[in-house]
Amino acid sequence: MKILVTGTAGFIGFHLVSRLLQDDHQVVGLDHMNDYYDINLKYDRLREHGVEVEGKPDGLYESEMTPNYRFLKADLQDKDSVMSLFEEESFDVVVNLAAQAGVRHSLTHPQDYIDYNVTGFLNVLEACRFHPVKHLIYASSSSVYGLNTKMPFSVKHNVDHPVSLYAATKKSNELMAHTYSHLFDIPTTGLRFFTVYGPWGRPDMALFLFTKAMLEGNSIDVYNYGDMQRDFTYVDDIVESISRLAPLPPEGDEEWSGDAPDPSKAKAPYQLFNIGNNSPVNLMDFIEEIEKNLGMEAEKNMMPIQPGDVERTWADVEDLFEYIDYRPQVGIEEGIAKFVEWYKGYYGGE
Repeated sequence: MKILVTGTAGFIGFHLVSRLLQDDHQVVGLDHMNDYYDINLKYDRLREHGVEVEGKPDGLYESEMTPNYRFLKADLQDKDSVMSLFEEESFDVVVNLAAQAGVRHSLTHPQDYIDYNVTGFLNVLEACRFHPVKHLIYASSSSVYGLNTKMPFSVKHNVDHPVSLYAATKKSNELMAHTYSHLFDIPTTGLRFFTVYGPWGRPDMALFLFTKAMLEGNSIDVYNYGDMQRDFTYVDDIVESISRLAPLPPEGDEEWSGDAPDPSKAKAPYQLFNIGNNSPVNLMDFIEEIEKNLGMEAEKNMMPIQPGDVERTWADVEDLFEYIDYRPQVGIEEGIAKFVEWYKGYYGGE
């Protein structure tokens, strides 16, 4: 298939491109290389796929490693560029991972989330409308569950009480996708990611922050006094799931009824899935596993919960497993060990 992956200089996008190229798909990556976190990490991810764009203008670049990969340095907010790309390429599948990430950043930079997550996604939907694709897969987030407390979180639950603008924009993406599926018959699948981690991960995520601080001899901030649980999901399990989903677009559920609406489906070709490990981990156990791999104990600053954070996440993923016949394979023992090994190799054991 010919597949567009947006956000390919990002963490999940980078790993997904690796997998799709392994499977001999033709891939076009797109990213506008913002500096929300260390941009050198983004450049290095691209270099792993044979693409060099540091200091270069927007435009399309060929991979020096494989003829199956090209990278477009462009902004999804530029509607004309997005439309031209779709017109020229005739994609089979689009995987939209581009977004302004981070719950805490949304408290101080709200406009970024409207620009990237809402306007950028609208341009993707419009491009799919006028240049139809077989399947649009897009990233949502476990953050949409907000104040929900019924566990595990299910895509069949109502999610109308977000606690951050980031979460609100991801919920908006789901509503926008449904509208375009309903009006224009675009097959869309939304994926609510649950705390993805692994090598080449984001520097603003807990695993990266903790590892860096401990190796530099600094203390770590432990929020809600350590009383947190997360459904940590290893990136390879995420990528395997997306690769299996790509050729399986929704067809619509004829039995769906507005009398008792299931939020995860529709008569239109629309569906939502949680994508998580289905195994919540206590934050203190997560930290202990990092300590074991680094051979040192962290000095912990026990702090109250931050605004926009939730105490627990736990993904109900039975419908996804049934749909793609795959369950996550990697637990935190293996996953954290792989991250620490990558971190020490990349940063020279600092």
